Amino acid sequence: MLKPILLVEDDRVYAILAKNVLKCLNVPNELIHAADGKEALDCLRNEDNPKPCLILLDLYMPRMNGLDFLQIVKSDPALKHIPVVVLTASPEEKDVAASFELGAAEYMRKEKGYSDIMFKMSRLMPYWSGVEVMPKSKHTDSGSITTFYADNPSCPPKVVTAEAAHRYPC
Repeated sequence: MLKPILLVEDDRVYAILAKNVLKCLNVPNELIHAADGKEALDCLRNEDNPKPCLILLDLYMPRMNGLDFLQIVKSDPALKHIPVVVLTASPEEKDVAASFELGAAEYMRKEKGYSDIMFKMSRLMPYWSGVEVMPKSKHTDSGSITTFYADNPSCPPKVVTAEAAHRYPC
């Protein structure tokens, strides 16, 4: 049985979008959603719940923010081995530094839009979840790259400029 992925995110729309992206990428791990750090800790400390293989963490949330959550998780012997990827809109250098200081495995700035999330998740999931996600690509005459996820035809194709593809290579 595959371990789940825990998404700690207060924005419900982003959580739904992330779930749909993982489905389109054929990631078989279940996505568990917690709306803030306190809810996520309750989930992690519940012995009936399987421990996740990965935690995707937003920083700015109500009740308990991401940095407080990260500090608690990385100081808990039963949880500190779980990789935490900070996925946040914060461009602040202090947030990047604090995240890595507290033990984050990676820091990714989330942008608005399906294409950005698809791009970042397609790079992230094979490494952290142990699942091989191999998109099929073709180059179009316009210089854009269109990537189709052939195993799931119901997912929309991702179209990005060649410049964006260079910045975020798969």
